[in-house]
Amino acid sequence: MKVEAKYYKKLPENKVLCELCNNFCVIEENQRGKCNVRMNIEGKLYTLVYGKLTAMAIDPIEKKPLYHFLPGTETFSISTVGCNFKCLHCQNWEISQAKEVFGKDVSPEEVVREAIDYACRSISYTYNEPTVFLEFALDVAKLSRQNGLKNVFVTNGYMSEKALKDILKFIDAYNIDLKAFNDEFYQKVCGVSSFKPVVENIKRIFKAKRHLEITFLVIPGFNDNVDEFKEMVAFISSLSPKIPLHITAFHPDYLMQDVPPTRRETLLEFGKLAKKELDFVYLGNVAVDEEWYNTYCPNCGELIIKRGFMNTLEIRSKDGLCPKCGEDINLVLE
Repeated sequence: MKVEAKYYKKLPENKVLCELCNNFCVIEENQRGKCNVRMNIEGKLYTLVYGKLTAMAIDPIEKKPLYHFLPGTETFSISTVGCNFKCLHCQNWEISQAKEVFGKDVSPEEVVREAIDYACRSISYTYNEPTVFLEFALDVAKLSRQNGLKNVFVTNGYMSEKALKDILKFIDAYNIDLKAFNDEFYQKVCGVSSFKPVVENIKRIFKAKRHLEITFLVIPGFNDNVDEFKEMVAFISSLSPKIPLHITAFHPDYLMQDVPPTRRETLLEFGKLAKKELDFVYLGNVAVDEEWYNTYCPNCGELIIKRGFMNTLEIRSKDGLCPKCGEDINLVLE
């Protein structure tokens, strides 16, 4: 469905300035923006993916990954085509980098009804970058809230400040993929100008007191500089040491199939470094000991949540606090 976009300005000569994300594309008539799903038609900007879904799936919330938000519940996941990044290592490139728009036409009401019918506690906007289908995501999220469901954004965090203000009104939890801590990586690997807008949006989400978790994918030879990683961890800790960090292993995909997978030893090294400043550090995409899946009290060491691989097995807190010493575990249980 073709729907007029919310975030743009008209420019002379029938051009438009898209204000959805920090690419701020200037789009000529009959052309599309970098995401390939927003098009200038006769001097107006339209989203081409409103309700055009490529996936509707039921996932454990831990798959997002979110370990401290409604643990042990299922989330109803939706996606479209398109992305405002051009990541060389994208695992969902078939939809994120699709040249043509495709998908099943679905209404916001249908999405919410399906989520309720399958007893999901939340709806996740995921698989491709949800910012590029924001008009639809917001309509779903508003209706979702009215029906007692929570909303989750799994995102690269590159949305504009204007768009984020609307997102913050309806999205309860965020997993931000912080891909590196330097501009060069974002330029060469992701195809955008800077990592700084992501950092600023992380600050805004934290300041708004929304639930926030961060993922960092370690790519050998690209973003595995230890000093730079320490700088990233220090930034996260400066907001709060209780922000969960998911450090995950790279596996070759898309245009980076000649890059080796992340060594288990590297992941463990990064996990141990992060634990010096952060209370909750998890490792993913590689076999590790259960200590890297479980949640422990940072004060007394009590086991709070026992997990298997991407699923919760047991929760020993009823109020988000450690049952032994009362420490805040930064859990959203309701």
